[in-house]
Amino acid sequence: MIRFKILFLTLMFLPLLINAGETPSPEGAKAYFIDLKDGDNVKSPLLVRFGLTEQMGIAPALADWPDTGHFHLIIDSKPPNPNRPISNRHLHLHKGQTEAIVELKQGQHTLQIVMGDYSHIPHDPPVMSKQITVNVD
Repeated sequence: MIRFKILFLTLMFLPLLINAGETPSPEGAKAYFIDLKDGDNVKSPLLVRFGLTEQMGIAPALADWPDTGHFHLIIDSKPPNPNRPISNRHLHLHKGQTEAIVELKQGQHTLQIVMGDYSHIPHDPPVMSKQITVNVD
């Protein structure tokens, strides 16, 4: 029974692995923070609103639609590997959300938006914001 489950899961996710890192991004697509800029002083919990230029649309994870993706918020970390799924330790807005409330400890934090394709892998080339630093009071 366990072998059957492993085989089933492997076959189910194989298409995601075969196409990993091959989803093209539309030319000129950019992700950005709507209400935040580098050096802002903020309070926690923090409402983070995500923006995306009109060249690209938003779709939930697993929806393999052209020129779409979903947001990921990278907190206090380097950008993810462009050829691997974005780690679950980052905030995934996999339902197509365009904002999130995040709890941040007092102090300085870096934030970056990275768009992921239907399989949580950054597009080629990656669509991401500049990394910004915020200070939490």
